Amino acid sequence: MRSYSPDLTPPWKRSKPVPEVPAEPDLVVEEVSTGFCGAVIRCEAGTVTLEDRFGKHRVFPLEPRGFLLEGKVVTLVRPAAAGPARPSRTASGSIAVPGARARVARAGRIYVEGRHDAELVERVWGDDLRIEGVVVEYLEGVDDLPSIVADFAPGPDARLGVLVDHLVEGSKESRIAASVADPHVLVVGHPYIDVWEAVKPSSVGIPAWPAVPRGQDWKKGVCRALGWPENTGAAWQHILSRVTSYKDLEPSLLGRVEELIDFVTEPV
Repeated sequence: MRSYSPDLTPPWKRSKPVPEVPAEPDLVVEEVSTGFCGAVIRCEAGTVTLEDRFGKHRVFPLEPRGFLLEGKVVTLVRPAAAGPARPSRTASGSIAVPGARARVARAGRIYVEGRHDAELVERVWGDDLRIEGVVVEYLEGVDDLPSIVADFAPGPDARLGVLVDHLVEGSKESRIAASVADPHVLVVGHPYIDVWEAVKPSSVGIPAWPAVPRGQDWKKGVCRALGWPENTGAAWQHILSRVTSYKDLEPSLLGRVEELIDFVTEPV
């Protein structure tokens, strides 16, 4: 029979129990010893990785009473393993097709204006595009569009869709778009100076995208206004990490991308 040894520590010296909180993605906590505050981006055996608002990552051990959540001490624990349930929808909101294989690439293509645009489209519509066999490529600049269209030689079974930044009436972009008019080419655009603005400010954790004076580099101006380091690559990765589904994007971008996918996949 096991003997019982009572805890003789005075009550006022005993550590009060603290809640255990699963380190789920996007949970914002503060590490007690360093004051580093950030969102959980990864939790592995014994450690958790946090990302602060500047996109800086730090790894901390999952120690008891090691974090503050809304100002209260907690113990972070590894989340329970996910069950066998499969997502019912893709990031774009489409019905998911479990086990579906990527289709052989179509002759048709979608071009977007820059690497950031391509990464954002892949993040939200990647599953849909693979099932449909649609390849997304990016322009180095909208000035290259006429030559790309000429080289592509679009036709009924090889349609070309193009997404252009800042496609507003009277702009250079609108004039170039008009110059490539063709029944097998669809050029659409969003009103934003850069695709960064197509991500909802609330998803990024800011009140609004700042106004940048004319003549300044827009992305660097945004970083300065928000107090971020002027590293536009790191800033973009921070923004992109906040996009998990179509709900994080503005409707003016969502509608245009869906329109392009429908156009290039329309049966001949």
